Amino acid sequence: MTLPDRESQGRRLRAGIVGGGNGAFIGPIHRIAAELDGQALLVAGVLSSDPARAMRAAAEWRLPRAYEDFRTMAIEESRRKDGIDFAIIATPNDLHAPVARAFLDAGIPVVCDKPLALSAAEADELVRQVEASRLCFALTHPYAAYPLVREARERVARGALGELRRVVVEYQQDWLREPLEHEGHKQASWRTDPQRSGPGGCIGDIGTHAQHLLEYVAGRPIVALCADLTSFVAGRVLDDDANVLLRLEGGAKGVLTCSQIACGEENALTLRLYGAAAGLEWRQQEPNTLIWKPADAPWQLIRTGSSTAGVQARLATRTPAGHPEGYIEAFANIYSAFIADVRRCHAGETPIGGYPTVQDGARSMRFIQAVVESSRNGASWLAL
Repeated sequence: MTLPDRESQGRRLRAGIVGGGNGAFIGPIHRIAAELDGQALLVAGVLSSDPARAMRAAAEWRLPRAYEDFRTMAIEESRRKDGIDFAIIATPNDLHAPVARAFLDAGIPVVCDKPLALSAAEADELVRQVEASRLCFALTHPYAAYPLVREARERVARGALGELRRVVVEYQQDWLREPLEHEGHKQASWRTDPQRSGPGGCIGDIGTHAQHLLEYVAGRPIVALCADLTSFVAGRVLDDDANVLLRLEGGAKGVLTCSQIACGEENALTLRLYGAAAGLEWRQQEPNTLIWKPADAPWQLIRTGSSTAGVQARLATRTPAGHPEGYIEAFANIYSAFIADVRRCHAGETPIGGYPTVQDGARSMRFIQAVVESSRNGASWLAL
């Protein structure tokens, strides 16, 4: 755990970022989200694996301190009196674990993109390192931080659905319907390369978001699965389409499906849960509405910022009713809770969480591993 740092309570925390520079959409998202509530400021970074490009990008971002590689950054920042209070990892998947280890070794808390690592074994090593260091570590599954996702979770937890029976989660995109990886497309190139992306393609990139969202709202884990992965684009090594049957703790059953070759779809993440007394539905492309489906009664629309939403939804809401809360705000909810914990650690207090953790990341890696193994074994059932 970091030593008490009372001085940090009266200032913005200093953040550094690795990756996310020119050509990446996620880096600016992290920056805006981290700074949105006025609690942090990005001051250092390695914005590319190419040293010259990294320095140019840092100048464009107007960062006070730029580095050519992440190991140097971790060491140098840990030695500075005005060094960063936490590091953000926005690199391709193969660098997540090495970068995280470097900053944890330097005593610096971490916010990391998902997936956590390239394998379940590598993820478990990170879990042990985080737990031994007692440093704060957040994983960016932003969909769990939308106000009405918090509302859905709260309703399930208090038993408003009754006995949970059926779950359906889907995440459909179409941006990889053509072989962009052979046309010099930066994002497609690393996402379809098992050396950089890991053993799962679509299932690792967006399927883990669906898995985490489902388990977060349902409040119970997937205990077994049966998966069928497909690479529809000729020559593509990793999957671009996935269909997974699920069994959850407590007896509920369901389906997780995700695709990046679903023509006409943009970012269609949808969750539906059905209990004995009610059902619910939430769509990421219309995130400010939760559809509540009570048995033998009309559907109800629960709106962000309205009096029909509960405490957890209100705590995650920034704007008045009718003003859309979106993706960046959900990201910022993760940062807000994480930064509050970093401040608690600086004050010698116990962190309280409220964001996806390194343990969640390790669970997702086991999910990817089980899905890939099940599909290779002819869609066999496997315990998770």
